[in-house]
Amino acid sequence: MHRDELENHLNQLLDISRFHDYCPNGLQVEGRDSIHILISGVTASLDLLQAAAAAKADAILVHHGYFWRGEDMRITGMKSRRIALLMQQHINLFAYHLPLDVHPHLGNNAILGKKLGLIETGRFGEQDIAAQGELAQVTTLSALAEKISRTLLRKPMIIGDPDKPIRQIAWCTGAAQGYFDAAIQLGVDAYITGEISEQNVHAARESGVAFIAAGHHATERYGVQAVGDHIAQKFGIQHQFIDIENPV
Repeated sequence: MHRDELENHLNQLLDISRFHDYCPNGLQVEGRDSIHILISGVTASLDLLQAAAAAKADAILVHHGYFWRGEDMRITGMKSRRIALLMQQHINLFAYHLPLDVHPHLGNNAILGKKLGLIETGRFGEQDIAAQGELAQVTTLSALAEKISRTLLRKPMIIGDPDKPIRQIAWCTGAAQGYFDAAIQLGVDAYITGEISEQNVHAARESGVAFIAAGHHATERYGVQAVGDHIAQKFGIQHQFIDIENPV
């Protein structure tokens, strides 16, 4: 398929025009016109770019790309090495941040919820990025933590009483610890996100709402894979997800 066809389809699929984001969504680095092999990954790190080049990729699709608001605009050092590799290899880089979190079927939050057996009942937070829902039946915090560990292949950090009954849950993948106060106001039993900050510990203890930090990378592996698979099935190109290990 042609690069422009892929870009147009992704932009429409992920409805990028509705978002005010921290980075540009869409094609960030232009490569060759024709795309036969698509590689997806969470972050456009040098390790991912090198693996994609070895796989003879024509395009790379990521959640965390480049040109973040407030960063140094100069193309030097690490940024220079990354962009130089893409341009030397004529590989396209597509990146989608908030649109990839929010998509109702292919997004990070939607897929994480399905994997954990969460029934979504609503959205909240900035641009409705975070999800609210419930489990089909009451469980305990320790049992939920064990399910998360099995699903994400990573032990989460848990703040709360292990025996606490859990039914109502709010969640948001990645670094969404800033939505914890809003989740508390919703009256949920637990909040799941990727990362945790110092103040979240005290808020969890004092509110009685459990905080589960399941890993930024671990919670955001699924949306980009789902979109890559969608593209492969719809347009008949090859797709491979490459997971660059990240403990955070």
